[in-house]
Amino acid sequence: MTKTERSEATRHVRGEDEVRRLAYLSERTRYDIIDTLGVIGSGHPGPSLSIVEILVALYFNEMAVYPDAPKHTERDRFILSKGHGALGLYAVLSLAGFFARDELFTFECLGSRLQGHPDARLTPGVEVSTGSLGQGLSFAVGTAIAARLGSKAFRSYCLLGDGETQEGNVWEAAMTASKYRLDNLLAIVDWNGLQGGVTLEVMPSMEPYLAKWEAFGWHALDVPGHDLAALLAAMDTARATSGKPTVIVARTVKGHGVSYMENQVGWHSGTVEGENLATAFREIGARLQAFGEEVTA
Repeated sequence: MTKTERSEATRHVRGEDEVRRLAYLSERTRYDIIDTLGVIGSGHPGPSLSIVEILVALYFNEMAVYPDAPKHTERDRFILSKGHGALGLYAVLSLAGFFARDELFTFECLGSRLQGHPDARLTPGVEVSTGSLGQGLSFAVGTAIAARLGSKAFRSYCLLGDGETQEGNVWEAAMTASKYRLDNLLAIVDWNGLQGGVTLEVMPSMEPYLAKWEAFGWHALDVPGHDLAALLAAMDTARATSGKPTVIVARTVKGHGVSYMENQVGWHSGTVEGENLATAFREIGARLQAFGEEVTA
């Protein structure tokens, strides 16, 4: 059975065994993020670690993906609007079979297909080149409209950062999605509460946050962003919602899974080395061992 067929066979499965499988894949992804940073040195660990469960739920359960045929016409479209979380996406794409794990260790290197922000010209599985914040939802609206115009069944997904939703372009896209009743569009906001500072100190008027999305005509859900069962249930609700787009506000922790990084704005970017690297390996390795995997850093 190919990786593509395995992906198809496990879509929309529910229950404790599936949640456990996804939890293992989440820790495997975290390990690969840290391993890459340990080899390459620089990157964005905080925002990559906060989105792991969201990406794993999408790529290994929710979306139709075709690693052996990345441009398959029936593939669901995913857009990482918060492009600085690229390493998290690359780790998941590698785990899903879009490219070999060893390629992760070329991250941000000259000539690599894995640049610091996603590049659709280079990287298998990347739909849109992102990095300029606030633009991804507009692209996702476009792909959702394209599906409707082409009578296609594929769905569009967009993962945004909480800080970038302070930008006006996001709300223009939100209005457009509501106007065209794009119920084939799911936006997910990685609400980890931090950007260049504390999100609600940078722009206190963000609250009431869910009410804003609802006022723009969206079905808004608030879930704990590292709870895989809650994420899957919210994605089911979005799929069943008719006549309007859905947004999931996923309450996450920046740097989740590495104790000294958690909720620390200083780990938005940085070099992971020495004792910091060893600590990260120990913590993630201990959780992988609980799944029966022996890990040697």
